[in-house]
Amino acid sequence: MEPVGILLLIVAFFLIIVLFRSIKIVPQQWNYIIERLGRYRRTLEPGPRLLVPFVDSVRAKVDLRERVVNFPPQPVITADNLGVQIDTVLYYIITQPTAAVYNIDDYLAGVEQLTTTTLRNVVGSLDLEKTLTSREEINARLAAELDKATDKWGLKVTRVELRSIEPPLSIRDAMEKQMRAERDRRAAILNAEGTKRSSILMAEGEQQSAVLRAKGERDAAVLRADGEAKAIQTVFAAIHKAKPTDRLLTYQYLQTLPTIAQGTANKVWVVPAELTKALGGIGNAFGGADKSGPSEEEEVEVDTSALELDDSALQALEAAQQAAREVQDIGEGKDRGELPPAPA
Repeated sequence: MEPVGILLLIVAFFLIIVLFRSIKIVPQQWNYIIERLGRYRRTLEPGPRLLVPFVDSVRAKVDLRERVVNFPPQPVITADNLGVQIDTVLYYIITQPTAAVYNIDDYLAGVEQLTTTTLRNVVGSLDLEKTLTSREEINARLAAELDKATDKWGLKVTRVELRSIEPPLSIRDAMEKQMRAERDRRAAILNAEGTKRSSILMAEGEQQSAVLRAKGERDAAVLRADGEAKAIQTVFAAIHKAKPTDRLLTYQYLQTLPTIAQGTANKVWVVPAELTKALGGIGNAFGGADKSGPSEEEEVEVDTSALELDDSALQALEAAQQAAREVQDIGEGKDRGELPPAPA
């Protein structure tokens, strides 16, 4: 091969290398830090860019997207001298690429150490219960402190999250026992409230049932009394319309007397004073002014005190009924003009 051809090949290869080193394509959301002869020259934005070959060089490639860093669990002592393990997650973005490259050697290591110290300061002022229940407050305080400290590094901490808080095993056992006791207490309260509500409902139901039964009995009694009153009024109206005589009333009275003496336990039968008056009324009704009977102005002197007849109560009742029938027969004889036989 001729020397001229070899020279041309070398020149072509050199030009390709120069062209390759002169053109840089920067991706979206990236910045390239360019140095010229070891000194910061400029920052390349996304897109195709030209460099001076063998003079300009890329110092660093900076990702401008939001990044997430998960730090390992850190031992932290709370205000009540209890050690806990806290796992944190940090979200940040790079706002000044040149500051992130030139102001700190390794900004990720710096952020990790700064997060650890800030977390210990924040949690160290809180007790364990407050630490477990105040994650939002801790996250806000950490984000504010880290954002203030990392501003000179060209970083902006958007948020910090406490992913887990692990207390000691003995504390976890005590917390579980407390939680079970609290749940048992709530269950007992709910059970008691349910029993109370059930008793109240049962009592109210019994009360309403008793009230309804009482109202029903009252209405039934009123209806029965109303019916009996109407029946009495009907009977009274019928009797008044029929215009009964004294003989009929006296006879009905004598027919009612056997009912008084009914019953196997009756040992003493009291002869009422109205019995002699009834007999006298029958005589007056049928005999007029007969001398054998007393006059209307005279009073029949009969001992109306209680007569102890013992076992002869029914016999006395039958005698009274027989006397009433005889008086009736005498009255009927007088109406026909017949006179009763003279007494011996």
